[in-house]
Amino acid sequence: MKALTRTDFNLPGQVNVYHGKVRDVYNINDDLMVMVATDRISAFDVILPKGIPFKGQVLNQIAASFLDATADIVPNWKLATPDPMVTVGLKAEGFRVEMIIRGYLTGSAWREYKAGCRELCGVKLPEGMKENQKFPEPIITPTTKAEEGHDENISAEEIIKQGLVSKEDWETMVKYTRALFQRGTEIAAAKGLILVDTKYEFGKRDGKVILIDEIHTPDSSRYFYADGYEEKFEKGEPQKQLSKEFVRQWLIEHNFMNQPGQVMPEITDEYAQSVADRYIELYEHIVGKKFVPADSEGDLAARIERNVTKWLKER
Repeated sequence: MKALTRTDFNLPGQVNVYHGKVRDVYNINDDLMVMVATDRISAFDVILPKGIPFKGQVLNQIAASFLDATADIVPNWKLATPDPMVTVGLKAEGFRVEMIIRGYLTGSAWREYKAGCRELCGVKLPEGMKENQKFPEPIITPTTKAEEGHDENISAEEIIKQGLVSKEDWETMVKYTRALFQRGTEIAAAKGLILVDTKYEFGKRDGKVILIDEIHTPDSSRYFYADGYEEKFEKGEPQKQLSKEFVRQWLIEHNFMNQPGQVMPEITDEYAQSVADRYIELYEHIVGKKFVPADSEGDLAARIERNVTKWLKER
């Protein structure tokens, strides 16, 4: 199976390109962004050495469907998807803050809670909570968006104090974050899933706060299966989940958390395919449609560049 791990296009009107952990983002005339969801996969702030077949298509198509399904409540950047692995949209000035919202105590929040932490990003946490327990109401735990290395937890008070976001824009982002999480929760519930936690990124264009980047994908979100949640929670058993957390857990089991001296375990073809299968499973659950793999015969990068170039010229 083929995996696209890098692009190096020369698109009409291209100003520059940014190669992120997972996406390659092309700036077109300082007005549009061409976001290519590659098959790269990252965990613990490091890119794994092997790509995951169809992961980019899964992420791009899930994000596109959710951007469409939430456009009535929050304005977003999306204009078109000229290729299964690409979204083209409006360029915006991104805020240096990621909005993380959590409905349940799990993942990194649980690890901190278990270590004795009772306040996260300025939000007080109740005593006596258990792993995977639902919060009385979802909590927002933002992080700074680091150019390199780890994103850092930060409180709303500090965000405003440091001038990262104005008070007015912060309040808009909080309102949008809660509305998006509520809508995502409702869509997930209809598909037998629980949206556990997720992150959103916002930017500003023409003086308006808009939603940018992906939403509700397994890279940016965590889902539990609703069926069996209560029973597993009562027994203290791990939840069956659809998210990238299973990759993190696999790395932890192989003694890798990107700490000094640790060595990345080998990513075999078999393991890469098993990860691809999990991503496709989430797509089919959350979108409610059979996954149709895009044509992967020939050169994936050439196909994408051809499709994007055609869209830009015809726009």
